[in-house]
Amino acid sequence: MEENNTLHASDSIDKSRIVEAKPLRSLAPVLPNHIQSCFPANYPSGFPPFCSFEKPQDIPLPKGAQEISVDTEIAEEIPVSGKETPVAAKVTPIRFYKSSVDEEVNPRANGDVNSFPEGLNGDEFVDDTRKRGGESIQNCKEFLKRKRNKKTREAGVDGQTSSSVGVNPSPNDEGNRESVNHVLMMYDSIRRRLCQLEDSKELNSSLAIKRADLRASNALTCKGIKTNLRRRAGAVPGIEVGDIFFFRMEMCLVGLHGQSMGGIDYMNFKDGSKEDTVALSVVSSGMYGDDTEDNDVLVYSGQGENFNKKDKHVTDQKLQRGNLALDRSAQRHDEVRVIRGLRDAVSRTAKIYMYDGLYKIQDSWIEKGKSGGGIFKYKLVRLPGQKSAFGAWKLAQKWKGGSASRNGFILADLSNGVESIPVSLVNDVDDEKGPAFFTYFTSLKKPKPFGLVQPSFGCNCKACIPGDFNCSCIQRNEGDFPYTANSILVSRKPLIHECGPMCRCLPNCKNRVSQTGLKPHMEVFRTKDRGWGLRTLDPIRAGSFICEYAGEVIDKAKVSQNDEEDNDEYIFDTSRIYQPFKWNHDPSLLEEVSSNVLSEDYTIPSPLIISAKNVGNVGRFMNHSCSPNVFWQPVLYAENNHSFLHIAFFALKHIPPMAELTYDYGFVLAGHAEGSSALRRKNKCLCGSEKCRGFFG
Repeated sequence: MEENNTLHASDSIDKSRIVEAKPLRSLAPVLPNHIQSCFPANYPSGFPPFCSFEKPQDIPLPKGAQEISVDTEIAEEIPVSGKETPVAAKVTPIRFYKSSVDEEVNPRANGDVNSFPEGLNGDEFVDDTRKRGGESIQNCKEFLKRKRNKKTREAGVDGQTSSSVGVNPSPNDEGNRESVNHVLMMYDSIRRRLCQLEDSKELNSSLAIKRADLRASNALTCKGIKTNLRRRAGAVPGIEVGDIFFFRMEMCLVGLHGQSMGGIDYMNFKDGSKEDTVALSVVSSGMYGDDTEDNDVLVYSGQGENFNKKDKHVTDQKLQRGNLALDRSAQRHDEVRVIRGLRDAVSRTAKIYMYDGLYKIQDSWIEKGKSGGGIFKYKLVRLPGQKSAFGAWKLAQKWKGGSASRNGFILADLSNGVESIPVSLVNDVDDEKGPAFFTYFTSLKKPKPFGLVQPSFGCNCKACIPGDFNCSCIQRNEGDFPYTANSILVSRKPLIHECGPMCRCLPNCKNRVSQTGLKPHMEVFRTKDRGWGLRTLDPIRAGSFICEYAGEVIDKAKVSQNDEEDNDEYIFDTSRIYQPFKWNHDPSLLEEVSSNVLSEDYTIPSPLIISAKNVGNVGRFMNHSCSPNVFWQPVLYAENNHSFLHIAFFALKHIPPMAELTYDYGFVLAGHAEGSSALRRKNKCLCGSEKCRGFFG
C-alpha cells in the first residue's frame, strides 16, 4: 500500500516542474529588511501605541562578521508574489530539496512569521486583523527615535528617571534574576488592574480593547521597563529552565522570545560580504504533532502557509525567515531555546508556556501536510545536564490521576476526602512513613469574633457584580471588586472583605474566593533537610488562591518564650515582623486619575495566632523561604452574626508544576518586647535563596 505522503501517478501535477533534486544549501538565503512594528491603533486615552522592542545585538558571530538590522514583527500583511515551489512527493530531507524555480522570493510574502493564517507552532492571532494604521507606525518610529537618544535614556521618560518605575534601560541590556522577576511582577500587576477595570466597566466600552495582556505590555514598553534588551543565542540571564509564562508578552518583556505571535525568533548578521541568519528560540504550541514520546525530543513544524486560501491551491512552505534560520542553525550546531506550550486546564482557550532549556537541531526534512503542501520539519534534541522541566510537568500530569506504583508513594489522599481534590503523600528521601497525627480541617477551629467600627453582616445582593457600588461588601473594599472574573486577586490590601454565609448572594459568588477550597492539585512530600513540604502538581498563576491557613485559634497570652507551645512549629502569628515587598501596580504606569498608591500594609483589628499542630490543612506543610512564591492576606467575612478574620494564601508569582510552595514565616523581637531592636534568631533558615537572611521565627 502506498504511504499517505506519496503522490500517485493519477494525481494532477505538472511533472515538467519537478526538476533534479539538489542540496538545499545551494539556495541563496532570503533575508528580510528591517521593519518597525506597532500594535493596532485606537488605544484608549492613556495608552500610547505599542512600540517594538529595541534589540541591540549580542550574539557570538564568526570572525569578521558584521551585525545587521533585526527582523522584528512585520506590521502589515503583504500579498504573495512569485511562483510556488512544487509539492513534496514524499518525506524528504531538507538537505536534498530544491525549489523547481530559481526565483527571488519576496521576504515579506507569506513566509513572514506574522502574515500567514494557519499559525503553525505557537503562531497565534492577537486579534482579527494585523493591519496597522500609518499614524500609529509613525508614532512608534518617533518614539523609538527618542528612545535611542542618549539624553532621553539617561533622563527617563516624561521627565522621570527610569529608576522611579523600575529598571534603568542601560543595565537592562543584561538582565538577572531580580530584574526578570521585577519586570514580570510589574507586568502582571498592571494586567490584573486592567482586568479589574474591564470587569467593572470603568473604561469606555467604545475605546476599550479587551486584551489586558497587550495593554499591560504596552504600558511597560513605552516606559522602558523591560530587561535583557540585548538579543542573544543560548541561555538568557535571569531566566531559569522550568519558568512558566501565561502570556506571550511576558516572554517578550524579559528577552526570552522576541515574537509576540511568531513561533520562531531569529536574527540576522553579516559575515563580511555574506549575510546570514541564526535561530534564537522556538515556541511549540503542542497542536501540530510536535510532541514525541521522548520529552527531550521535539519535532518542530516550520512556519508559513501550505495552502493558499485565496487562490485555492496547494503551496509549499518556503526556506526563508524562521525556516532558513533553523536550517542555518542546524548547520552550525547552534543552541536554540525551546519554549513548550500546553493548554491551560483552567481556561481551555488559553495556553501556558514553559521554558524547557537549550536544544540542538539534529535533523530536518520536508513532509506532506494535510492540505497537500510541503511542511518543513526539524528534530530538536535537548542538551543533557539541564534541570527537568517539561518532562517533570508531564510526569506531574500523570501523578494527578494517582499512581500507587511511583517511587515513595505513601497515601493517595492525606485529607481523607475532606478536600474535593485529593492531596497525595510521598517520600522518596528516607524511611519516614508520614507526618505526626493531626486532624484535617479546612478552616479555623474556635474562631474569635473581631470587633470592627462598622460590623459586617453581609450584603443584600442576589449576585455581586463588579462595579455595583450598592453592594455593601464592595463598598467595604473601597469600591473595588478584589478579584478578577477568573478569581485572581488584583491587589494586596490592608484587609479584604469577602461575602460570607450571611450574604444573600449564592455560595459561588466571585467574592468568596478564599472559601472555595483547594483548586490546584497538591502533594505533601519529604524534603531532604526541612522535614515535610508542600508542592503543586499544577501550574499556578500569580494571584491565585492557594489555601487558607487552617488550625486552632489560640490566645497570645498562651504563647510565651518558656511555654511548650514555643516549640510549636505550626504557629502562624500576624504580629510577627515580615519582610516588606511591593506586589500592587503603580498607578502612574497607567496614567490613572488617582495617583494614590494602594497601601500594602495590613490592618488587622487585633493579633491573630493560629496553631496547626493538632488541627490543620495543607497550609501547615508550607515551609519558610526568604524568597517565597506565596504570600498571606487577611480576609474578613461574616457568619453567625459575627465577623471573623481568616488568613488566605495567594501565589506571589507564577509557580511551575513540581515547585515547592513557600512563604515568609517572619520573625519576632527578643522577649516580645515592643520597640526592642534585638531580634530573636529562633530557627536557622535553610531556604538556600540568594536573599536568605539566615533565620526565621
